[in-house]
Amino acid sequence: MRRTRRFIVFGCLAIFCGAGMTPPSLPQAPGSDEAQLRELKQVLWPRAYREGDAVLLDRILADEFQMIDAAGAWSTKREELDYVAKHRPTYQSFRFEIRRLEVFPNGTAVVAGRGVVIGQSTEPDGSFDYQSSNILIWRDGRWQAIASHVSGVKTRPAAELAAAD
Repeated sequence: MRRTRRFIVFGCLAIFCGAGMTPPSLPQAPGSDEAQLRELKQVLWPRAYREGDAVLLDRILADEFQMIDAAGAWSTKREELDYVAKHRPTYQSFRFEIRRLEVFPNGTAVVAGRGVVIGQSTEPDGSFDYQSSNILIWRDGRWQAIASHVSGVKTRPAAELAAAD
C-alpha cells in the first residue's frame, strides 16, 4: 500500500513537473505548418489575386496586415481587399518560389522568395520577377499574414523566365 501511494505521488509529480516544463502547443489544423504555409503562399494567395476573390484574401490577411510595395508605398488590408475586388490580372502565369520558410515556436513564420510573372505575349514588358518576404502568425486556427514586402522588381523576357520552370 505504501509503495502504491509513493508510486502515485511520484507519478503525479512527474506528470505535473513535466507538463510545466513543456511550452503549450498551438492548436494545429491537419497537415504540417510547412505544408500549410506552402499551400497558402503558392496556391491560395495567388488564387485570391487571380480570381479577384476578396473573401479568400480577407481570410489570408490579418486585420493589422500592411504591405510595402516595390515603390515603397504602404497599403492596408482594406486597400488590398478593395484592389483585388476591382482588378483582374492579365498575366499568363504566376508562380512563387519559396527560398525561406521558417516557423518559430511562438506562432510566427517567415515565408520569402521569388515571384515570377509571365505576361501576355502582346505585352513585351509584361513579364517580370521580384523578391517578397511575408510575416505570418498562427491565429484562430490558421496562418494569417501580418506583413508583406516586395522589392527587386525586374522586367525580363518571358522566354527567360519560362525557361527557369
